[in-house]
Amino acid sequence: MKIRINRKELAKHIQIVQKAISARTTMQILEGIMLKAENNTLTLTATDTEISIRTKLSCIVEEEGQLVIHSRLFGDIVRKLNNDLIDIKVENYNMNLRCGESIFNISTQNAEDYPDLPRIDEYKKLTMSASEIKNIVKKTTFAVSQDETRIIFTGVLMDIKKDYINFVALDGFRMAIQKIEKEVDFETSIIIPSRSLNELVKILEDDYDVEIHISRNNIVFSFNNTVFYSTLLSGEFFNYNGLLRDNHDITCDVKKSEFQSAVERASLLAREDRANLIKLNIEDSSIEIKSNSEIGDVFEKVQTSNVNENLKIAFNSKYILDGVKILENEDILLNFTDSVNPLIITESEDDSYIYLVLPVRLAG
Repeated sequence: MKIRINRKELAKHIQIVQKAISARTTMQILEGIMLKAENNTLTLTATDTEISIRTKLSCIVEEEGQLVIHSRLFGDIVRKLNNDLIDIKVENYNMNLRCGESIFNISTQNAEDYPDLPRIDEYKKLTMSASEIKNIVKKTTFAVSQDETRIIFTGVLMDIKKDYINFVALDGFRMAIQKIEKEVDFETSIIIPSRSLNELVKILEDDYDVEIHISRNNIVFSFNNTVFYSTLLSGEFFNYNGLLRDNHDITCDVKKSEFQSAVERASLLAREDRANLIKLNIEDSSIEIKSNSEIGDVFEKVQTSNVNENLKIAFNSKYILDGVKILENEDILLNFTDSVNPLIITESEDDSYIYLVLPVRLAG
């Protein structure tokens, strides 16, 4: 293999495929990136068997070939070089890399030992914009479970209907649902690992269209000259529709910034308690927010529209703040039923996003 390539472009594409390399792998070959040079194109591939990424860039290929090289070392070298062009020549599993006055000789591995990428034979296809995907990930993945014994809930449900798609994340204490209107010629439900989605958005830059291919065991995102593969989680997800309702006994419209700031201040003392407990007292045209610990107590009041019923309810302040922080509209709705049913938070002018939080039951 013998190539000449632009250093900055190579560094960019190394960084892309490195998102698929796990620090926890026990297979030495998976610590590497596979390079394949042919037809004046260099293809870089990396995988940890759960996430796989393949990306391509132009180069001058004098001799075709393929190899596997240690990801971290190769990336660090390329990033720290100064000149614009790199000459790479590989003979007998030794890479000679020249850039300006710098010369490196690095051992490589046989590419035939590198695992194949997933085969996607039968698949369903749809298209989304990169900005849509970024927004979905931002508003859902924070709410997945961190409990590896409940592996299903460490992922995000992609529930595809004919004219919309719901993306759902839950952890047993709260649930986030982002709905996008989209006409699709099929219906299905899959569960995407949250790690895969979080790594995907790190390499989505401009607002281009992303082709999505869904097979039985994998989902594939194709954009520019990059293909991102992820395995899917198997199992039954929670029937999330059973927690949603259209009618609420109490609806409070509040300013996001005022409510968020009040809860943040109350949570300063709530953090002293293991449950991050804050108590809400809804009465007339205000919401009183209280928290107390052995150190002291705090009282906040937020104005809202006049409500017909009074309610006392308690929450983990962290779960409230996690959902409120990512809302974009200043006018938000807090929808209550009673002291034991979930709070449902939405934006006043946009019901495409729903955030649901279970209350904490108080003794007595």
